[in-house]
Amino acid sequence: MSKKYQLLALDMDGTLLTDEHEISPETVKWIQEAVRQGVHVCLSTGRGFQSAYPYAKQLELSTPMVTVNGSEVWRAPYDLYRRSLMDVSLVRQMHQLAVETGSWYWAYTVERIYNRDSWTDAVEKNIEQEEWLKFGYYTEDDEIRHHILMTLQNMGGLEITNSSPHNLEINPQGVNKAEGIKQVCGLLGLEMSQVVACGDSLNDLAVIQQAGLGVAMGNAQQTVKDEADIVVAGNNEDGIAEVIREHIL
Repeated sequence: MSKKYQLLALDMDGTLLTDEHEISPETVKWIQEAVRQGVHVCLSTGRGFQSAYPYAKQLELSTPMVTVNGSEVWRAPYDLYRRSLMDVSLVRQMHQLAVETGSWYWAYTVERIYNRDSWTDAVEKNIEQEEWLKFGYYTEDDEIRHHILMTLQNMGGLEITNSSPHNLEINPQGVNKAEGIKQVCGLLGLEMSQVVACGDSLNDLAVIQQAGLGVAMGNAQQTVKDEADIVVAGNNEDGIAEVIREHIL
């Protein structure tokens, strides 16, 4: 009998990875067993490709990947399928907002990541020459973060999520992990009902809501737990091994 679930979509930080940014031996073992039994395992992350790929390599995955919260979808490692770029004028506005609020910020381009420390006058001058994928803010000041959120919502054209309670992550409107995984399903000839999606933050929410089985980690934000079909052990307690062992194989 064929398995009900054919694709396992894994967020990385706070989900696949422990707090030390490692994959536990137990989790590695069960992911490789899932692959051996014909399950597609797809990394679905806010990270860029260069940061995500070493983990795919460790797991010996040659399957599609979703990076930068869905701004890039890869048929296989180093084989780009689709890329969604941000409006440069919005990037300029978001940078100005970061400066005005004194927040830590970072921004992904196709080539590299900039942050508050590396955003020089030269970057500012050549902003139109870059291909931008994602912008992010970090502040532990709830009022400032709320102000940033309200301002971003008024700009329009943006998809706003987070990867921790203290940050905001911004992609082009309509670009998220759910849309990325739908594209992966298209590449693999699968339906979203055949997907198990695991995550811990708001950038995982859409795909957890739309997957056949939406899984929140034990360490997930409460909103994610509320929307998930099941809640498993945390990222430091081999929650992903639990998913594979009890719900996929």
